[in-house]
Amino acid sequence: MAARVTQETFSKEVLEAKGLVLADFYSDSCVPCKRLSPVLAELEEAYGDALKVVKININFDLPLAEQYEVQAAPTLIFFQNGAEKDRRKGLVKKAELMEIIDSLK
Repeated sequence: MAARVTQETFSKEVLEAKGLVLADFYSDSCVPCKRLSPVLAELEEAYGDALKVVKININFDLPLAEQYEVQAAPTLIFFQNGAEKDRRKGLVKKAELMEIIDSLK
């Protein structure tokens, strides 16, 4: 299950994390976000320790969304050892996400 990350925990959970982290910037009222959630859970299960998935609610952590220039939900940002490596906006297909993960891990 993806961990909910806030402004206070983002640095520890994402920037200081070793390996690949997929940060899902979402909104509770966003239909594509709700459709993407089970896909992210499947990826997290499939990749095990090779992928950490975290969720950031843009309504509650707006400064974090602004810092990373998130202008639409969902926005998926891939971090590797604290550095942004890739990003996707909107409802992204599982196969596309797997390609990105495989290229980064």
